[in-house]
Amino acid sequence: MEVHDPDAAPKKVLIEQAYTEGERLGLAVWGMDEAGPYQAIPQPGICWQPLTCPLRYPHEHVRHGTAKLLTLFHPSTGTVRVKGVRNCPNAVLHAWLKQQLLTILANLPPAPVLPESDNRASWERWQAGLSVKPTLIADLPPLRLLLIMDNLAGHKTRAFIEWLFTHGVMPLYTPLSGSWLNMTESVQRILIHRALDSTAPASPEDIMDWLEQTARGWNAEPTPFVWAGRRHLRRQRAYMRRHPLPSSSCSHLHRSPCQVTH
Repeated sequence: MEVHDPDAAPKKVLIEQAYTEGERLGLAVWGMDEAGPYQAIPQPGICWQPLTCPLRYPHEHVRHGTAKLLTLFHPSTGTVRVKGVRNCPNAVLHAWLKQQLLTILANLPPAPVLPESDNRASWERWQAGLSVKPTLIADLPPLRLLLIMDNLAGHKTRAFIEWLFTHGVMPLYTPLSGSWLNMTESVQRILIHRALDSTAPASPEDIMDWLEQTARGWNAEPTPFVWAGRRHLRRQRAYMRRHPLPSSSCSHLHRSPCQVTH
């Protein structure tokens, strides 16, 4: 059965605004995601081997358990904060998130103090267009951080949301089937391939240790991520060169009068 998210369009707009405008408005923008589970079995991948001597894996193996990866990602700097876990109930997820967010908030510059009406408007801006949204608490602190998360039940408990509001954090949830809006998934994919490709972990602890080591190596020289970067602009220019034709959804490419074709 197909499930439709009535707030898909405004959620997408808000998340894109966070990526493109959040830092300019003085707000830290972070993404959060959970990756896995990953089995402690021989992992596929590419590795260097002598010619005609490919690496061979045993066709039989014992399953030694699974591990997951909790990730916080700061796109504008490319830095990540990760933790490997065996499982991820709300008690584990929320405790880790709160600890990491408190550390992040402590390192942010002080937020400007606004009149109460302006302060509430700065929060409500990030709920614009939503028909279903968490109720803001009565005594709102200055908004300091936007947190982009998947639309999971564990991310939307009332106690957790009120804790975020109390500490100046606004959660932005991806729409259903819209996890591609969370850039944290992109950096997770990079870390997981670097850590696990062509390995044979003997335990979930091996997986967690390798993932955390890989994240520390990434943070030594992180790569900032940009939403709607040069690739997006190239696609926009290509789209603008097309001209729709009547009676169907097709289009033709515009050619300059001075362009020579063969």
